[in-house]
Amino acid sequence: MFLLVAAGVLAGCGDDDGGDSSVAGGSDYPSEDIRLLVPYGAGGPTDLTTRTVGSCLESELGETVIVENLPGGSGALATTDLVSAEPDGHTLSLITAGTMVLTPLANEVGYTYEDITPIGVMAEVPSVLAVGEDSPYASAEELMEAAEAAPGTVNVGVPGASTPQGIELQRLADEHDVEVTVIPFDGNAEMTAALLGGNVDAVLINASTDVVENIDAGRFVPLVTSSEERLDWLPDVPTFTELGFEGLTLSGSTFGLAGPAGLPDDVVTTLEDTLQTCLEQDEVRERIGQEYVPEEFAGADELAEVLEDTQQVYEPILG
Repeated sequence: MFLLVAAGVLAGCGDDDGGDSSVAGGSDYPSEDIRLLVPYGAGGPTDLTTRTVGSCLESELGETVIVENLPGGSGALATTDLVSAEPDGHTLSLITAGTMVLTPLANEVGYTYEDITPIGVMAEVPSVLAVGEDSPYASAEELMEAAEAAPGTVNVGVPGASTPQGIELQRLADEHDVEVTVIPFDGNAEMTAALLGGNVDAVLINASTDVVENIDAGRFVPLVTSSEERLDWLPDVPTFTELGFEGLTLSGSTFGLAGPAGLPDDVVTTLEDTLQTCLEQDEVRERIGQEYVPEEFAGADELAEVLEDTQQVYEPILG
């Protein structure tokens, strides 16, 4: 089972001076600047989420939080930095199932998802299968029927071949006999241009703010979502599960907060409690996007479960 860091007895970095301050982090955590890594470039939803949470952590914890964007290697550059850091809570990172599970399964990167300590979920961004406003496919059923009738003739853009979106479309073929041609791109901007330019029939894309804006403007037509249940903010769009494609719920992105393996329990508890405090603040939720912040806080155990579930599904495919 995944390395779970149990909640400690300390509610924060508070006033119990009976703890063992010789343990890394200790009861005086934090005692110096905190590095907060982002495995992606500046300007995207991961960057926005991390900087918003980082600013709140700085205010709540009373130490400077320095956000560093370290894109490269499908998340491997930042994650290698994270897992090699001192486990004292002064180096943290945004993580996703893509960076922590898919990248190690697909590449020799020198770490696995067991080399980090989960702290909690910052945001959840579902994926949508969307077509352009002039698409011949008025519904997911029509698109799937076309793909079944002529395997490989429907082209679907994804943000990289080894991303959750790409692997979920592979599962669509392997488990449900619906074969599309997967076209990998470098992120939402390229995918959007390809769809609007008519270069792909559809995209399976993270429904971040830029995508929602295109949906609201009518340029994107969402046909199906990756969420377990219908989204409150897309109530007329069915899920893959509703359409009979059981299990295709992993193409969205969970943005988690994590440290290196071996973080002391009191440090984990301090960070977990502080993250929960931050995500309950209206200004934080509004900046990240109300629709992306879980209504019920998901802490260390819940984030660990996301990674474990993803590993179990994808290891037979990529391992």
